[in-house]
Amino acid sequence: MAHAVNKLTALGVSKLKEPGRYGDGAGLYLMIDPGGSRRWQMIFRHGGKQREMGLGSASLFSLADARRKRDETHRLIAEGRDPIAEKRKPDPVTVKAVTFGEFADQHIAEITKGFRNEKHKAQWTSSLRNHASSLRSKALADITTDDVLSVVKPIWHTNNETASRVRGRIEQILDAAKARGLRTGENPARWRGHLNQLLSKRRKLQKGHHTALPYADLPCFIDELRKRTGVSALALEFAILSGGRVGEVLKCPWSEIDRVKKVWSIPAARMKAERDHRVPLTPRMLEILDAVEPLRRGDYVFPSFRADKPLSDMVFAALYKRMGRRITTHGFRSTFRDWVGDETNYQREVAEAALSHVVGDSTEAAYRRGDALEKRRELMLAWEAFVTSEAA
Repeated sequence: MAHAVNKLTALGVSKLKEPGRYGDGAGLYLMIDPGGSRRWQMIFRHGGKQREMGLGSASLFSLADARRKRDETHRLIAEGRDPIAEKRKPDPVTVKAVTFGEFADQHIAEITKGFRNEKHKAQWTSSLRNHASSLRSKALADITTDDVLSVVKPIWHTNNETASRVRGRIEQILDAAKARGLRTGENPARWRGHLNQLLSKRRKLQKGHHTALPYADLPCFIDELRKRTGVSALALEFAILSGGRVGEVLKCPWSEIDRVKKVWSIPAARMKAERDHRVPLTPRMLEILDAVEPLRRGDYVFPSFRADKPLSDMVFAALYKRMGRRITTHGFRSTFRDWVGDETNYQREVAEAALSHVVGDSTEAAYRRGDALEKRRELMLAWEAFVTSEAA
């Protein structure tokens, strides 16, 4: 009895979400991994052995594409040839047909599905379009070390962190292209053992540091900030007093605020560490909430002109520019941590908990289930007293 072929449909494939293996017949399967990635796979016999061969991502190749590859696989077997060995041979026509830009767009669309941070998604696209535009029209197979250097070198010394990220993203895209059989040979964007021999060492202090205001200057800064009107100034002061990250503050909905218990409860889904976090609300933070209450016309505490959208983090950059300051909002978290360490006797664990940092290994965390809310309330009240003092 002949086995059924072409059992799947394009619409059915698009609706399949559960992890598993779904057969189309004649050895072709759609594989859905637990993480959600979808790929085509062929299972066949050759040389008396069962073999498995990947046919590519289901996001890049349609059901019709996969069936064509299946038919080609059976043709090779009928001719006595090994489909896997044939696949490893580069096809000059196919390889040269796909450009870096075309493949990068497809690859970015796939990998960013797993990103929680919208800003990170945008950075992937913008960094490559702004700095690697010269690669977009080039065939993947033709990209050389000189091509990568032409992208990275101009910004390597002036904007080393961005240059390093762009290089890493190019490397990842070219690795993915090689896995798809669209190029061969070494990756020209590889750092270790390759570009590190052609470019100067990265400056270590650039990575992971945000321009921070010395805590001694903070009371004067707050005094200047309070002379300004507008939601952005209130949102910035709220961020400074809470020690919160920019996204946590700007995307805060009213439902997370409990003014009776004086607590701001942030769910794990909105936290970098993916753990629930509670922030004690100080008297000035409550005053800020009262000040923005009359503006309430949507879910967000700090709304933009559109009720359904929060303020953009760009409003803070514009605010610093008007104030003549070269700082970052994230840097105020460092300012807070420096003040706690230099000027108070609060335990390190309390300060780190205030910044929603995970302290210790998983075993230690398992035994420390509390979040020291009341100890942190004392700390944040002391922080507010310092921030609002006339002199430091």
